[in-house]
Amino acid sequence: MKHQWQIDELEAHFTLFPPELGLLGNEAPHNQLGKAVLLKYFQHEGCFPEKAKDVPEDIVAHIAQQLDFDAEILQNYNWKVGRIKQHRKEIREWLGFRPITVADQRVLRDWLQNDVIPHEYRPAHLEQLVRRRLKQLHIEPPSAKRLQERIINSSLHRYAQQLFKTTLEQLPDATRDNLNQLIALDVSLPEEGDEAEEDTGKYLLHELKSDSGDAKVKHVKRTSQRLKLLQNIRLPENLFADIPLPYLRFYQQQVAVSSISHLQRRMKMARQKAQHFTMLAAFCWVRQREVTDQLVDLCIQIINDIRLRAKKRVERELLADFIRVNGKQQLLYRLAEAMLENPDGIIREVLYPLVGEEKLEALVEEFKTTGTYRQIVQTRVNASYTHHYRQILPPILEVLGFRSNNEQYQPLIDSLKLVAAYLEENMTFYPPDEEIPLEGVVPKQWQNWIYQQDRLGRRRIRRVRYELCVLQSLREKLRCKEIWVVGADRYRNPDEDVPADFSDNRDAYYEALNLPLGVDEFITAVKTIHKQALQELNDGLPDNPYVQISTRQDGWIHLSPLKAQEEPTNLRRLKYHIRQQWWMTSLLDMLKEVDFQVGFTDSFHSLTGQERIPRLELQKRLLLCLFGLGTNTGLTSVSMGNHGVDLNKLQYVRRRFIAKASLRQAISQVVDATLAIKQPQIWGEHATWCASDSKQFAAWNQNLMTQWHKRYHKAGVMIYWHVAKQSLCIYSQLKAPSSSEVAYMIEGVLRHCTDMQVDRNYVDTHGQSEVAFAFSHLLGFQLMPRFKDLYKQKLFLADKEDREKYPHLQAILQKAIDWELIAQQYDEMVQYATALRLGTAEAEAILRRFTRKNQQHPTYKALAELGRALKTIFLCRYLAHEEVRREVQTGLNVVENWNSANSFILYGRQGELSSNDVNAQEITMLSMHLLQACLVYVNTLMVQEVLAEPTWHDRMTEADWRGLTPLFYNHVNPYGIFELDMATRIPLAGMATAVAT
Repeated sequence: MKHQWQIDELEAHFTLFPPELGLLGNEAPHNQLGKAVLLKYFQHEGCFPEKAKDVPEDIVAHIAQQLDFDAEILQNYNWKVGRIKQHRKEIREWLGFRPITVADQRVLRDWLQNDVIPHEYRPAHLEQLVRRRLKQLHIEPPSAKRLQERIINSSLHRYAQQLFKTTLEQLPDATRDNLNQLIALDVSLPEEGDEAEEDTGKYLLHELKSDSGDAKVKHVKRTSQRLKLLQNIRLPENLFADIPLPYLRFYQQQVAVSSISHLQRRMKMARQKAQHFTMLAAFCWVRQREVTDQLVDLCIQIINDIRLRAKKRVERELLADFIRVNGKQQLLYRLAEAMLENPDGIIREVLYPLVGEEKLEALVEEFKTTGTYRQIVQTRVNASYTHHYRQILPPILEVLGFRSNNEQYQPLIDSLKLVAAYLEENMTFYPPDEEIPLEGVVPKQWQNWIYQQDRLGRRRIRRVRYELCVLQSLREKLRCKEIWVVGADRYRNPDEDVPADFSDNRDAYYEALNLPLGVDEFITAVKTIHKQALQELNDGLPDNPYVQISTRQDGWIHLSPLKAQEEPTNLRRLKYHIRQQWWMTSLLDMLKEVDFQVGFTDSFHSLTGQERIPRLELQKRLLLCLFGLGTNTGLTSVSMGNHGVDLNKLQYVRRRFIAKASLRQAISQVVDATLAIKQPQIWGEHATWCASDSKQFAAWNQNLMTQWHKRYHKAGVMIYWHVAKQSLCIYSQLKAPSSSEVAYMIEGVLRHCTDMQVDRNYVDTHGQSEVAFAFSHLLGFQLMPRFKDLYKQKLFLADKEDREKYPHLQAILQKAIDWELIAQQYDEMVQYATALRLGTAEAEAILRRFTRKNQQHPTYKALAELGRALKTIFLCRYLAHEEVRREVQTGLNVVENWNSANSFILYGRQGELSSNDVNAQEITMLSMHLLQACLVYVNTLMVQEVLAEPTWHDRMTEADWRGLTPLFYNHVNPYGIFELDMATRIPLAGMATAVAT
């Protein structure tokens, strides 16, 4: 149960009604209050609380107020023996519940095994589903321990054993042999294979674990060989067709972190034969999809890089020509004047003396090179492709299968088959009688360019130029998923991204999104708010001193900056006092203290499923690893401390226990604990908003995640943060600089897995789009951006006949919204919103379909229309109300404050992510997030302890309360303790001689 409740929530769920008051009887006040708490808790959760701390203070206070009791008397209620047993029995009977039986447990296990797993396999989520099921059946659940061990763990084990058995039965003998070859010594592998630390031989499995590298031809060849190796294992096509990829990743991770020797021992054990082959098969199944995605990414990136490099080179050459022949305007004037004065003169006698023969030759050379800019660039691209990058074509066409669900793009599929058919041929042109697809493959501006004359003077299509146009078109269609790839995950068939049972469970999916089934009701609601917002802005504009709309440049919005607020006067003194009271607190001690209070290290379990390290020792090693990773100092530096844990032990724990899912769970625990300890009288009521923004971090560049950022003018990766009020970061994601922030914004709001409920999200210009406005509304939260280009924004009409109703907005009014198109595509929009909510695919993969490169997609058009309406509503409110503008600005300032502390936490290696492994980069990012969240948790307690003193509390001003944040670090020592022993020496060979002399 969450810890913080709003007043309306308490009234809706924890109000005592007259029949319930009668159930309480005439017992002692503390027993009445205890019984009332048990009753309302059971009604809401479907089970009884096991101890007093399970019930949030807000709920106890609300129930006590209704009974006119002091909430403190609940301390007198006995939660273990006495009246509580009788109270539970009476409440069960009154609500029509009964205790769970052995038969009920058996039915539950069957239900989990047959209907729930593997679509949901996480124990915590399974527990929620079981409790919900028991509540529907009016059965009281067992204790949390029995529920976990006897029902959930048992069901997971039974399902796994059944999976092992059925998988083994489906694997042919040849496939089993191929799987065993992965862990057999292979001397043919190249030296640069990624080898596990404890295995010194060369194994195929090591090669399959390797990452793709950055966008280079050699990495395309290596990745395609890796994919070919996976395809040659010959897994049955439908081996894991009905099992979600996240479930299979659980087994893939086990193989990835296991040593070769461990896998070889399991191979020799007859009783683990089924498990052995299932784990290797799952590893290959998942890796095949990951490697396919990596190869497609490499292809897309290389094709883009060819054009970018060509543009840069052409621009440098044109600039050099322009600089070399300067003064062309003046020169042209002088030539024209001389020709007019001497129309019958000889050129050498009239013109050459004015400008000189050399300058005229330079001008001729310049204009020879200036065909259209695009043609020059395309010619340069063609040269690069012909002489180097054409090598990527054979491996890509050999191992990747391209498909399309749209007949419009079938010519592109046919063109790929044509290119593949002539790959081995040594001819310059395609045969004259070959039917070559052009429409939908070669852009119209290049349809003449691909032709050249052969030796006989015939106009024919040059193969290399046609191939280049095919690859460029393929890149665009892959990015918006109009072309998809067989065996991929992110680039798979887009029809698989949406729930397969949407039509059958349409009503339930609409209810989950809180959307009306009727499109008319949906449109009427949006349209009404749309008209009201436009009218409000129009009516208030003459009296609004901060906003002006002019006719300059087709409509221009002038907005005055916000006035600066009063500066806090006591926060610096408060931080100085905390520094004096907790002088240079160790960051490692903060991490340890939060774990003692919250227990987040309990989220980390062995990826192999086997744990032999005592939990207390494991806790110690985990804290050291998380500190080394989060500060970027590394495990080697951390191992030098006097804690008695050497480097090998830390590396073992890092490899076997620390994974992204565990880190995210630990972060959620710390965030929820921070929300629980916050005192409303100091921090105010909990907000339901968060702000999102990204920050760049330097990183090694031999991977696809690290890219050049044109705004920062350097290479790196981006970390996208979701930060709530008072610097409480609820979610973080690693992203490439070129990827859309919109997808990451939506992903964070939906996947943060904390007790916080988000109904508003503040972003900057890069985090918004018309599609983003539409999906945010469908998913139940408001998108509230700060526009960098506010001056050129436009407003859209709800109905075209309403234009004259808004005389003050005429300069920025656009066409009316096409509500008919929204009505036609309403079901499809809800279907994709449901896919985002359920996570049937990554948000970025789903949103690929709805980009400007795919403007003809009908659902994209509808989303854009709905987004324009919602964006208009927001802009009207943003311009009409100063408090809305200040709200957005304040939210985004919180993200900037969070960003400012990143360099304090991630100080090792100058803040550079020193790895080409994207998974390792993400683990470093999440570890830093966890460390910073722990800093916020401890600082929250410190601030509350100081402000509990009346002298400090009374000193605080309104500006101080407004600016108060738990994210500060002038009292924190992030480095550790430095020891100097003057009695010891470094054991060097020449030391004795130097001392003697």
